[in-house]
Amino acid sequence: MARGRRRCLVSLFLCVMASDVEAKNSSPLVDAGKLVPDLRLEMRYAGAHNFMGRPVPGYEAPKCLLTREASQALEKVQAAIRADGYGLKVFDCYRPKRAVSAFVKWADDPKDLEGKAEFYPEIDKKDLFRLGYIARESSHSRGSTVDLTMFDLSNGEEVDMGSAFDLFSPRSNFAHGDLSPQARANRARLRAAMEQAGFQPYALEWWHFTLKREPFPDSAFDVPIR
Repeated sequence: MARGRRRCLVSLFLCVMASDVEAKNSSPLVDAGKLVPDLRLEMRYAGAHNFMGRPVPGYEAPKCLLTREASQALEKVQAAIRADGYGLKVFDCYRPKRAVSAFVKWADDPKDLEGKAEFYPEIDKKDLFRLGYIARESSHSRGSTVDLTMFDLSNGEEVDMGSAFDLFSPRSNFAHGDLSPQARANRARLRAAMEQAGFQPYALEWWHFTLKREPFPDSAFDVPIR
């Protein structure tokens, strides 16, 4: 009896340890592409169409991972704009820390100008940090920040936002003065829907929003996107 009881106690101890390890290694992120109805994905950093000109470390699959709270808020945005004939198209969601490190390494290399003509034609690469377009830490790594735009449900085309995603330029500032009335209205429509759902905009980039009540404000995750 004593020997059998000891086995049970040892097994229970091992099970508890295994559960603790699993909890530590588990991710708090969910696949927003599956939770948000009809969310369109164009995950730029999983491919080569981005300012680095190649897939970014940590982006091993074209998925939009977010915290459950951010995903639920995004679902509210999708429902709100759908009533007006629009849908959401996402470019980036959770960003592993290793991807941020790759951005920093790229920005520190003055010889790597692969994407300059498309993504930062007006700006010297050495100024990207100072101007706020590249950062050594990113809110994306906390899992509640998303880069996105809207598309027209009637034809599937992106709406005019006055600049392309990831254009490092004053033109991408939300309140840039030289915008068409349509682009200005589209930016305002997206921002209003995002703010109503609890997201905070970033003034330099019309596409960038962070959940105000993000669940992990002091964390930075490095789980690869798979």
